[in-house]
Amino acid sequence: MQKNANEYGRKSAGGEGGEDIVELGKKLTQVMDQVKNFGEDIAQKMSSGQQLSQELKDNTDKALTEMNELKARLTEVEQKQVRRPGGDEGQEHKTMGQRVVESESFKGMDSSARKSIRVGMERKDLLNVTATVGAGVSPSNSLTIADRVAGIIAPPMRTMTIRDLLMPGETGASAVEFVRETGYTNNAGMVAEGAAKPKSNITFDLKNAPVRTIAHYFKASRQLLDDAKGLASYIDGRAQYGLRFKEEQQLLSGDGTGANILGILPQASAFAAAITIAGATPIDRLRLAILQAVLAEYPASGFVLNPIDWAGIELTKDSEGRYIIAQPVNGGIARLWGLPVAETQAIAQNTFLTGAFNLAAQIYDRMEIEVLVSTENEDDFVKNMVTIRAEERLALAVYRPEAFVTGQVVPSGS
Repeated sequence: MQKNANEYGRKSAGGEGGEDIVELGKKLTQVMDQVKNFGEDIAQKMSSGQQLSQELKDNTDKALTEMNELKARLTEVEQKQVRRPGGDEGQEHKTMGQRVVESESFKGMDSSARKSIRVGMERKDLLNVTATVGAGVSPSNSLTIADRVAGIIAPPMRTMTIRDLLMPGETGASAVEFVRETGYTNNAGMVAEGAAKPKSNITFDLKNAPVRTIAHYFKASRQLLDDAKGLASYIDGRAQYGLRFKEEQQLLSGDGTGANILGILPQASAFAAAITIAGATPIDRLRLAILQAVLAEYPASGFVLNPIDWAGIELTKDSEGRYIIAQPVNGGIARLWGLPVAETQAIAQNTFLTGAFNLAAQIYDRMEIEVLVSTENEDDFVKNMVTIRAEERLALAVYRPEAFVTGQVVPSGS
């Protein structure tokens, strides 16, 4: 058994005959090893049904007491060293106020004196708090240590809605081909006995929806990811969010050029009211857009609106100041004319989209979102960096463009 910790406690760190943190740490390690050995011995005897000797119990209690005392002593020494920056033995650390009142200039001052006092304090006498979490964080000299808020303060994340409106699907190919009927002349009619039958005409066109890739990557140090376990999952989440963000834009507005998806808006039919309504409001225009989709033989299943436009509709009042749609007290589900309203900033303000989302278009996932972490390239290997890549592959097939209607919520000039 090592010397009792009470003997260690009588020696002051940094003082005459004192022990430093390293020595205390070594002694604490030795005592902890003894405690571990005693514990293993007790567990072995108990498992074999042997009686524990009083000597073993006493030695174990003594080792535990000594370990706790050493821990307390080590903590005390560490705190003293923090209060004594630079580790100067025997040198009392004085605050700025103490230095002022003990200075010769201050001692020679009385209440009628009119002069200034200059008292210097070396940088080593300040408690340095250095932040090294990431780029852009510089060391700061402060007499107090800042509180650290757990987690990462992230920017707001947009709620994605368009994918939920469309039919889901999967594919194992690099493109999705489908046959679209492009013309139909119906000449079916009543035929007299022996008369020639009328001929109807149907024309088709082979369409192709290529699978497109959405991807991006991040760089991070390997040490940072090892030291901050939550950071890896955070980057994973942000990587997936970035893909969904771009996906929503592409599903709505992709122009089909290059590696872009051909979205719904470029293929949708322009709004053309089947009937004229005097002084039509945005609510009226959206009802007429539903009618246009119904006349194309595809009943609409929802609306896509910019949040600003939907707020304007919800705030619409009648001549007596009563809200027509919104319920300010209890709120309500975003619905108009019996259809759900998907609010998204992915669609421009003053633009609406409606149609048979659940019938006239379909998403084909070739590869679900995949997040890979790699150190394979030479630059990453040498610099201890990791590359985090996220990507997905999908295609959008719009079977009936005329089933979608788009236009302005409030017409120009209104």
